Amino acid sequence: MKIAAQCSSPLLQKSLELFLDKHLSSYNKCDIVVRDEPCLNDERCFYISSDEKADLKKPFSKSQLILALEKRYAILNPQSDSDSDSVSEDSSQTQDPAMDFTILEKRIESLTQEYQSNIIRAVKAFYEK
Repeated sequence: MKIAAQCSSPLLQKSLELFLDKHLSSYNKCDIVVRDEPCLNDERCFYISSDEKADLKKPFSKSQLILALEKRYAILNPQSDSDSDSVSEDSSQTQDPAMDFTILEKRIESLTQEYQSNIIRAVKAFYEK
């Protein structure tokens, strides 16, 4: 998932850059464009605002942002998953859509790895003094 952030608000722009550091890409190569102004004809646009029409309402957390963007990416690119994933998705689509936890599982795994690396970095920094 490649994401470009184009916001008129410097604070929101910087926050998105920090939250999405692993996913950032140029506008020309991105799958999704995150903006703080409504966009009319761009299907890649992901609108963040306090407005009712926003794809994600402010205020939001990093995990809310990632989950919302992963959902949008799945809608825009239904064929991007591997064959093994598509088989499991087909079986999960016959079930209740609320019971599909694959995005949540991936997010938890990512957060766990990030937490582990932060702990290791902190321990190394403590002992290198």
